[in-house]
Amino acid sequence: MAWPNIFQRGALLSQFSHHHVVVFLLTFFSYSLLHASRKTFSNVKVSISKQWTPSAFNKSIELPVEIWSSNHLFPSAEEATLFLGTLDTIFLFSYAVGLFISGIVGDRLNLRWVLSFGMCSSALVVFVFGTLTEWLHFYNKGLYCSLWIVNGLLQSSGWPCVVAVMGNWFGKAGRGVVFGLWSACASVGNILGACLASSVLQYGYEYAFLVTAAVQFAGGIIIFFGLLVSPEEIGLPGIEAEENFEDDSHRPLISGAENEDDAEPNYSIQEDKTITQVKAISFYQACCLPGVIAYSLAYACLKLVNYSFFFWLPFYLSNNFGWKEAEADKLSIWYDVGGIIGGTLQGFISDVLQKRAPVLALSLLLAVGSLVGYSRSPNDKSINALLMAVTGFFIGGPSNMISSAISADLGRQELIQGSTEALATVTGIVDGTGSIGAAVGQYLVSLIQDNLGWMWVFYFFILMKKRREAYTPNH
Repeated sequence: MAWPNIFQRGALLSQFSHHHVVVFLLTFFSYSLLHASRKTFSNVKVSISKQWTPSAFNKSIELPVEIWSSNHLFPSAEEATLFLGTLDTIFLFSYAVGLFISGIVGDRLNLRWVLSFGMCSSALVVFVFGTLTEWLHFYNKGLYCSLWIVNGLLQSSGWPCVVAVMGNWFGKAGRGVVFGLWSACASVGNILGACLASSVLQYGYEYAFLVTAAVQFAGGIIIFFGLLVSPEEIGLPGIEAEENFEDDSHRPLISGAENEDDAEPNYSIQEDKTITQVKAISFYQACCLPGVIAYSLAYACLKLVNYSFFFWLPFYLSNNFGWKEAEADKLSIWYDVGGIIGGTLQGFISDVLQKRAPVLALSLLLAVGSLVGYSRSPNDKSINALLMAVTGFFIGGPSNMISSAISADLGRQELIQGSTEALATVTGIVDGTGSIGAAVGQYLVSLIQDNLGWMWVFYFFILMKKRREAYTPNH
């Protein structure tokens, strides 16, 4: 029964206009730019640490002490590095809180305005944090913490808005593969941020922040003038109208329902009434929607593991195998490559089966094996890269599916059919809960690694994968 529907979905996909392509690209690169600025901070931590501890690195004896130690924030590089790690945790917690708020705001205001404001204002904060303070030689720990809290809140406007816009333009027809490919935006942003930062880092870390902030600000302006929030803005039919041509059009893929013979006219009548009556749902109502809490808790465990690889993988490669930092940075890209392929392929399979959860459950089961295999990788870069890509396939793939395609499914399920004022709220709840898990995880990974070693870190990751399987709805 699934294959005829796939051909039918393919027919609908062929009807996508150039507006769909533009929306896909604009939302893709808008979030890529937000992720690029986060990656920039990770890439320049060594340079910032040196600038904040001049007494440990300044070799000039001609300069008076009061000149070269005026920006002496920390007595040692270790304390500076610890503070940079604290900034990561501060950012993730504020980002998590902001996601819960941004989802609600995005469902009540114009998504284009919210996204553009978040990108431009975040770019200004990044500029002040990394560039202006260095130009003025003004260094203050309280200021840095405050700016990074604000940056987390502002950047949180990105994901709920772009998922909601994509959900407005792309229906269930091929949503798994479309969103699977589209969710590679975070990985592309990581690569883009690394390239932008490395291209100007020789002139000083402040220019790395300047370039990424300028590009992000320009992207926010383009979004404001170029992004179409929904097809209705230009007189095209919404995705609810298109989905009337499909069997069981309003039954979500995550529900696992098998009956495909329900009468179409009833849905059309119900849809017309819903469009005029349904308004933005409350935060509590969104939490009570079937699957939202379960997938949110599952994503918290999964994002903890995924972000731990994002933050700690280069350090692990250098620390455990003795490889150069530049080589470790380049090698870590294979994890993102595996995640991109995994998200796209698993999304396609879930479209064929018309179910998401079985694909996720199988992927997470295989992820346990991939984690065990990678934890025992030999000191060989080719083998390590292969195992890393496989691990990214089974961890990054499900992570991309939950944060994009499944969030869109949850925000457009039958109980709120016809309402576009639920997508951003639901996405904010799912991703916000996941970000809390990621924030806690960064501290736990550091604590476990310092006291027990890297092998126990991998045991911890496996435990989180088991908890993730327990939370996944069996539909």
